[in-house]
Amino acid sequence: QVQLVESGGGLVQAGGSLRLSCAASGRIFSINHMGWYRQAPAKQQRELVAVIFLSGSTNYADSVKGRFTISRDNAKNTVYLQMNSLKPEDTAAYYCNTVPKMNSYWGQGTQVTVSS
Repeated sequence: QVQLVESGGGLVQAGGSLRLSCAASGRIFSINHMGWYRQAPAKQQRELVAVIFLSGSTNYADSVKGRFTISRDNAKNTVYLQMNSLKPEDTAAYYCNTVPKMNSYWGQGTQVTVSS
């Protein structure tokens, strides 16, 4: 059974930085593309904001490009999201999952709140 556990969220002022971590049981990192998703307050959909492919290449949503960096450590079964120059509109619950996502893999997420 796959379990994803996100951590590293918190309250930060605009312009600040946070680093999120996602640890997984099992070996899903080594056989799947991985992504960070976020769900903003009052929105029903989770938005994919960063992807890291098995090749190591990355892709980002336009809203975070140049500010967020996704990375992975397969030996530690962990994927990271470095978030710099945070904006109030980055406020959301952040989740990791495979790409494409598997509904059974969703963890509890980690809350990021950016104050203006």
